[in-house]
Amino acid sequence: MTWRHATREEIYTYYTEEFPRYLDDRPGFLTATGPKQYAIAFGTAHPVRKDGVPDRDFIRRDTWRTNSAGQQVSPQFDSFDDVVGFIQHPARNDPLANSPFALADPDLVDSPDPRSHAVYYALDNWDRPWILLVDIDAKDIARCRARETESVGATNLSEDELLEQAGIMSAPPAGYPYAFEDLNRAIEYGFELREIFTTDFNATETLVMYTGQGVHVYLLDRDPAHYYDEQSREVLNDLLLDHYDIPIDPVVTADRRRVARLPYSLHAEVCRVVQPISDPNFDPRTATPEVIE
Repeated sequence: MTWRHATREEIYTYYTEEFPRYLDDRPGFLTATGPKQYAIAFGTAHPVRKDGVPDRDFIRRDTWRTNSAGQQVSPQFDSFDDVVGFIQHPARNDPLANSPFALADPDLVDSPDPRSHAVYYALDNWDRPWILLVDIDAKDIARCRARETESVGATNLSEDELLEQAGIMSAPPAGYPYAFEDLNRAIEYGFELREIFTTDFNATETLVMYTGQGVHVYLLDRDPAHYYDEQSREVLNDLLLDHYDIPIDPVVTADRRRVARLPYSLHAEVCRVVQPISDPNFDPRTATPEVIE
């Protein structure tokens, strides 16, 4: 099966029929009230209740109601089942409840019930001091490869033109800004980075997550020696890029408040399930949801 966008019906079927089966396998830091936020992107913007407010194609929802001092008052989700309900029907189960900034009830507007085109969670966590995530994207590897192979006479080309000239846009999966070889290399880099964390950083808790178009590599140790504040993350970025030659996205590493794709969510742009992997030879084509196969 080649890469393609999931349909609205396939997205709904995945989250209602298949996604709930993976819940027991999700990482332990993903609870109803652990991440400070869950977030959802929509393929089509949906109106909110308040008149004059622009329609939303991306929303964030806090997992706790807080007071003016930022202290937890009451949970927005009583259980992870409530989070799942929000993912399945974001407008009908919006935690903002009666707020005028909640998503509008689909029964009261001329817009269909929105579907979760992408689901995210905040790396900022109530129960943990930090979560370190490093992003390795096949698109970045493809751009670098294109620059290397088309260096002669390519200085005036746009990025898309460079990818076209290098044959990357036409290589499988056709139409995407990377080839399967770039995606496979991103996965290999992910395991190289996990080995660096384990051997050179003495990390004991790591995770490689296939994200659909690359990997996220986690360092999750709670050891105070691994407390990665803003300055430490900048140093880590320089080390991984310059010393180890790992093609990471440094912006992601540095941003402690960033959102990341939720494990076992659907990457709707490629019809693949985001999931932990344990083998650098993992074939991303096997991550097709059952409901789409």
